[in-house]
Amino acid sequence: MSALASRGPETLRPTFSHFARNYQVLGRFEVALDVLKDDLADPVGDRVVEGLRVARAVGGGDLGRLLRNLSSHLRDDERVRSELESRQSWAVNAARLAVAAPWAVLLMMSTQTDAVDAFGTPGGVVVLLVAAACCVVAYAVMMRIGRLPAERRVLA
Repeated sequence: MSALASRGPETLRPTFSHFARNYQVLGRFEVALDVLKDDLADPVGDRVVEGLRVARAVGGGDLGRLLRNLSSHLRDDERVRSELESRQSWAVNAARLAVAAPWAVLLMMSTQTDAVDAFGTPGGVVVLLVAAACCVVAYAVMMRIGRLPAERRVLA
């Protein structure tokens, strides 16, 4: 774990350096792991730290298998999330189209003088303002419903 301070991912090196210092100063692996988990503050980091804690508690013989299984599980989670984000983009585009369609029709209608006269009255302006407000609210609701939840830290 301490070697990750020099060989690990560039962005995580300071975090693992802090872990190595804590472990050297305190001499207690569990406490150093708790500090590492707080420093990482990430759901994936929580899983890795807890996996290391369990592996150490049972002797560490299955550490390689545990890390392989964990990486496989994390890749599967990422694959599913990517697919959900892809499908969500279709929903977002459909929401945009649903909001834009009436305005495109109104734009085409604006080429006819009867439509311009009808919407040029105070009542027509009110209808356009109410329609615009409805479109804004509907778009916000569609975006809220279609939003994917952020991954939570359940092991924090």
